[in-house]
Amino acid sequence: MGFPTCPVCGRESKDELTPLDALDEWLRALVAANAPAGQFVNVVCKRCVEMFERARTQLTTDAVVFEQGGLVLPTPLRLDADDRFTGRGITIAFLDSGFYKHPDLTMPDNRILAYHSIVPDHKTSLETSDPASWHGMMTSVVAAGNGSLSKGFYRSIAPEANVVLVKLATSGRISERNIQDGLEWVLAHREEYRIRVVNISAGGDDEESYLDNELSQTVERAVKEGLIVVCAAGNAGHMPGHPVLPPASAPASITVGGLDDQNSLDRARRGMYRSSYGPTLDGLQKPEIIAPGIWVPAPILPHTPTAAEAELYATLDKASDEELVSIIEAHAEVDADLYNARDLRTSLLRHLITIKLREGDVISEHYKYVDGTSFAAPIVSSIIACMLEANPRLKPQQVKRILIETAERLPGIEIDRQGWGGVAPRRAVELAHMLKSI
Repeated sequence: MGFPTCPVCGRESKDELTPLDALDEWLRALVAANAPAGQFVNVVCKRCVEMFERARTQLTTDAVVFEQGGLVLPTPLRLDADDRFTGRGITIAFLDSGFYKHPDLTMPDNRILAYHSIVPDHKTSLETSDPASWHGMMTSVVAAGNGSLSKGFYRSIAPEANVVLVKLATSGRISERNIQDGLEWVLAHREEYRIRVVNISAGGDDEESYLDNELSQTVERAVKEGLIVVCAAGNAGHMPGHPVLPPASAPASITVGGLDDQNSLDRARRGMYRSSYGPTLDGLQKPEIIAPGIWVPAPILPHTPTAAEAELYATLDKASDEELVSIIEAHAEVDADLYNARDLRTSLLRHLITIKLREGDVISEHYKYVDGTSFAAPIVSSIIACMLEANPRLKPQQVKRILIETAERLPGIEIDRQGWGGVAPRRAVELAHMLKSI
């Protein structure tokens, strides 16, 4: 005796078919919409139900994200940045797990002034797609990328800033000791590379008073010597205690929490991302400001399985119906789900491709959208680079005060979580420029 055949996808099912009456109204409507033309359907296989459930999850999650004509909006547009200033002549140092020589930093001109690894005997370079390289590649490009692979569309707020890249680890969690060593290296080389801003999208080991914590003390020394230290607050806002760890808990750092603007230009939609917040053990307000911590466009690390999947999904999304199966078969090793589903009707295959795009957070073959205060911090670093371009004489304390004074408070959100509010690039740069004449 053979297995029953699903009337929707046409495949045999080892499980019993599910009656439509057992599904909710939304799923029933979706099944009916995907049934063969003119055919009444009253049962469906388990695979189809699971696929439609995944679609519902993604559509619910991403309904706002893709309302803008299917696009994740670029950061300068969402924050109304002043495009007269691009971070020209300003160097930002990044302390992170690893990096990659991404075209958005090197084309048409290479703006990577230096690369240093504090990891002993580590053989990776900026040309290696090391598994640890994706995070630092993303943070540096979010801050200083020129959108080369998107024809400038997904550029940063400081697309002409220079960068210095300091690798802290090979994989996994970055230790506080490594962050400390990386910051010491930046201090020793800041004049050589004219470093003005340090971005640290990594957290220390434990909560500790800045009076007793060596890393926090080094942050304080760095700021006294003229460096502006920007730190991610962390992503523990949904946890009891939501601790802010060193170096973000250091008094002199500019600590950045996460804003959820829902990928919209409508400020009334703004809310909070699940970022960590204080007060710290020393009673300090952290974060001071918030910046987009979700729906942030970032590059995909080339020559990785994620890159291969994104390229396939983006290619299929643009392909004609007649080309779908041949493309999937030519890339059978990239996605087994798509290969096994290649004989589905075109409408169902298109449905599955859309799910894959959403599940992978894929914008295009080169970019995806990411979340975390790791990416909110470099947005603020990019704004600071523009402030310094507008007024190179600004001291670290002045930069911090301008960001606080120009920030936009979110109504209905407790101060502990948002600090002085959402960063306002245009207002911050205008005030920095105005102070130049005083």
